[in-house]
Amino acid sequence: MNTIQTATNNFNLSNKLGQGGFGSVYKGKLQDGEEIAVKRLSSSSGQGKEEFINEIVLISKLQHRNLVRVLGFCVEGEEKLLIYEFMVNKSLDTFLFDSTLKLELDWPKRFDIIQGIARGLLYLHRDSRLGVIHRDLKVSNILLDEKMNPKISDFGLARMFQGTEYQDNTRRVVGTLGYMSPEYAWTGVFSEKSDIYSFGVLLLEIITGEKISRFSYGEDGKTLLAYVWESWCETGGVDLLDKDVADSCQPLEVGRCVQVGMLCVQHQPVDRPNTLELMSMLTTASDLPSPKQPTFVVHTRDDESQFRDLITINEITQSVVLGR
Repeated sequence: MNTIQTATNNFNLSNKLGQGGFGSVYKGKLQDGEEIAVKRLSSSSGQGKEEFINEIVLISKLQHRNLVRVLGFCVEGEEKLLIYEFMVNKSLDTFLFDSTLKLELDWPKRFDIIQGIARGLLYLHRDSRLGVIHRDLKVSNILLDEKMNPKISDFGLARMFQGTEYQDNTRRVVGTLGYMSPEYAWTGVFSEKSDIYSFGVLLLEIITGEKISRFSYGEDGKTLLAYVWESWCETGGVDLLDKDVADSCQPLEVGRCVQVGMLCVQHQPVDRPNTLELMSMLTTASDLPSPKQPTFVVHTRDDESQFRDLITINEITQSVVLGR
């Protein structure tokens, strides 16, 4: 614990990298000069020390080039810390939604990032020994290394905070509005297909350079999904790529990715691809099914007042907590 306190200058605010639904993240530097990221977990997980340690031991064995590496942990009293490798380029949203930095993400790089996230998700769902469902996949949870390769972070936290009952339903919904599938947000039922929905939103944000929670188009305030659907129906989606990098566009690839995104955000889980099918859609030229019109949830000020008691809002995560 003393080592981590020293590395982070006693969790000094100047070292704080971000705040999420599971706690705060701080940059640290060990005595040998190695930079680390320290996640200071909130105390609401309900896990005892032994359960926590068992879970971390399992999660630390998950290793993939598109997952952030867990280096270690520290438990002292109520304090629970996770130590990760430090990602020099921070998170994807740092680049994607910045008017200057986004220029570094041309279409080939965005397509690489999309495929990398899908590979990491495939590993979590199908190839890892745990079979982890992420439950909070979003741009701020995709970190970028020095070569701009994407790495999924927080991939074990939803599981840790909910115990191991993660294949059917949960008493507490953790996630971010806009990215949550309809069945998960309103009934607590989650599965591989819940992550697929989140991936679809993430994919459309990467293509358009627009943030789902801030996007509003036209007098009627179209949501990002409604806007993308209309564009896909009219032009096949080839004009949806962020205008600032449009000169790097591969129209067929962009249109195909838009269609994949639409398939991922289908209202019914059965209409969404599973992770294996998703990977195939992104890496082959196989025929794609035609998506149905997704369900569009338009958030108005009236809606916000209804949900105020249910939603905890901070800079990064909006969590809906529903009893069952």
